[in-house]
Amino acid sequence: MDSLRRTETSIARRTLLKTVPAAATLALLGRAHAEEARPAAPATPEARGLHGVAMHGRPALPRDFEHLPYVRPDAPKGGRITYGWPGSYDTLNPFVYRGQPAQGLRGFVYESLLARSFDEPFSLYGLVAETLELPEDRGFVTFHLDARARFSDGRSIGAEDVLFTFQLLRDHGHPSFRANYRRVLAANIIDERSIRFDLPEEDRELPLILGLMPVFSAQATDPKAFENTSFKPMLGSGPYIVSAVDPQRSVTFRRDPNYWGRDLPVNRGVNNFDEIRYDYYRDDNSMFEAFKKGLVDIRMESDPIRWTTGYAFPAAERGEVVAEGFTSGMPWGMNGFVFNTRKRAFADIRTREALCELFDYEWIDRNLYAGETVRTQSYFEGSELASYGLSADDRERELLAPFPNAVRADILERGWRAPVSDGSGRDRDRLRTALDLLKSAGWTLKGGELVREEGGAPLTFEFLVDSRDHERLALAFARNVERAGVKARVRLVDSVELFRRRQTYDFDMIIWNWYSSLSPGLEQRKFWGQRSADTPGERNYMGAKEPAIDAMIDAMIAARERPDFVSAVRALDRVLLSGFYVIPLFHQKQRWIARWRRIERPDVTPLFGPTLETWWRAPATAG
Repeated sequence: MDSLRRTETSIARRTLLKTVPAAATLALLGRAHAEEARPAAPATPEARGLHGVAMHGRPALPRDFEHLPYVRPDAPKGGRITYGWPGSYDTLNPFVYRGQPAQGLRGFVYESLLARSFDEPFSLYGLVAETLELPEDRGFVTFHLDARARFSDGRSIGAEDVLFTFQLLRDHGHPSFRANYRRVLAANIIDERSIRFDLPEEDRELPLILGLMPVFSAQATDPKAFENTSFKPMLGSGPYIVSAVDPQRSVTFRRDPNYWGRDLPVNRGVNNFDEIRYDYYRDDNSMFEAFKKGLVDIRMESDPIRWTTGYAFPAAERGEVVAEGFTSGMPWGMNGFVFNTRKRAFADIRTREALCELFDYEWIDRNLYAGETVRTQSYFEGSELASYGLSADDRERELLAPFPNAVRADILERGWRAPVSDGSGRDRDRLRTALDLLKSAGWTLKGGELVREEGGAPLTFEFLVDSRDHERLALAFARNVERAGVKARVRLVDSVELFRRRQTYDFDMIIWNWYSSLSPGLEQRKFWGQRSADTPGERNYMGAKEPAIDAMIDAMIAARERPDFVSAVRALDRVLLSGFYVIPLFHQKQRWIARWRRIERPDVTPLFGPTLETWWRAPATAG
């Protein structure tokens, strides 16, 4: 066993992979001293050989579970499913900063150490790693790999592959991987199928983040080329392999007949299609027309007007298409107009609040969305984590006490409430409130144009969008703000350009939807943390730099009990809303999905909502 031992020491001693081949790197690391790793409390007998792990409490499924509760374990296998996707792609590597990756790669081609259950807030079960060790203080995690685990070329997956992947993503991966993995204190190969990561105790989510790590082959992956965009996929271990690539137009995955994990409990009733194809369309309208013709099998609908009026085409009237609304237990997240506060025009919170006053949701909902949307009032809308309508509890006030100016008094007492207009599109009260705020921020109306009192520069900004639906919404907002003398230019660009400009924060205003879960964690640092504001590729698009945000995220991550966790998230919600970093938009009343009847689904919908990898093609149509 000692001959197989490898050690990854602290950051100061790390040997980067930029110029050293994988085997040589591992050999160099093998000479490091294991005692340099931070000592951690030994795993208790109960913590050895865990079949799963939950962020809070214990995972719901027992060690001997046979399948996930929301699947049909004997679902038919076979046939093809075709998805539509807007925009295009220019790389098959979804793990780096460069390029717009193709859809479907993560999960289908590259699988992780552990698999997520979509019926629990945040629980993981064995996949490439059959079991794990995790002490109560979470000072380390050890993954024990399944002896059956193989890459698609038949090579066995070993601990050296995991260490190689960890190093590669830490040093060359997308900034989100780098930020997470650099918090690991040390990594030690215990034997050929076991690897231990020593962790800072305050990052209680980090063991689960590591559990979601993909695994690359140390022998088949070129570190020097890893950061380049490429239409050549890397070697994976998942249930599918990339079988056809039509750059920027489509990508096709074929089931691997020798997939090693097909009989694992987490995979029964999952990945039921022989072939999965993603076709790319220039916009949502053309994608919808393809769905109507049967060229696309499943459609996730987001347009309320289309949902209420657009599904009366012949195939739907004949019953060949099923349109269903689903209710899930998940937060809706924050969908909003994002201010780039790095820009001088949006640096003053009063300017941002004024523009929020000018957004006429009531008019837009009635005229653009047939009254089928709900206004978003929280970053964690629709869950116990939302602060909307609630007075801060004692724990929230304790957390916020060191930051007396971070949360407005009204938001502390009852949560943020969106301005309500008269729905006319010309609400004078809202306009008056907005102009008062703008005046206090140093703006004044001159000849119908809003300009700075000092210098006379006008308040103008560019609104970047990449779809006709977003263009329509942005133009409606541009008409709203024009009443206050503000000039908003709406510019429609392709998805690749918007992706690149978003990555480098090269925009004034965009539309973005930050997803949320019942167990938000380390990703919140990437969304709103001070460090991410100046790190290209992160999702702090608004450029928030508020110490109270970081403190609430730290408290959330450190929480061991669910009540403390909920209080910390609600406090974070209040700080974000008080900063007016976005104009909150709206969300659907349900999650809408339309499908051709040749595609069938399980009777049970999990907590997260519909999970398409559990669906299948009706055997009579599996051509």
